[in-house]
Amino acid sequence: MVKLQNGKSRRAFIGAAIAGLPTTLLLRTASASDKMTKPQAEYQETPNGIYSCGLCSLFVAPDGCKVVEDAISKDGWCKAFAAVD
Repeated sequence: MVKLQNGKSRRAFIGAAIAGLPTTLLLRTASASDKMTKPQAEYQETPNGIYSCGLCSLFVAPDGCKVVEDAISKDGWCKAFAAVD
């Protein structure tokens, strides 16, 4: 059996590791693999009525999106549309 040094118990170690898990998840940044492809997002190059990527809170000027891979048009639209408040 392995003894922990400095009088720390295995329970304390596991508790600290579990407490740090949410912080690790919150600090994780999105990568390209976390984004949807255009077909997954049902992206289209034309607006859906009055709704377009240029009016979406996920749009990153000049031609990016926080949830869809690759370049998009500000005049496009997808199912992840979220209106700017």
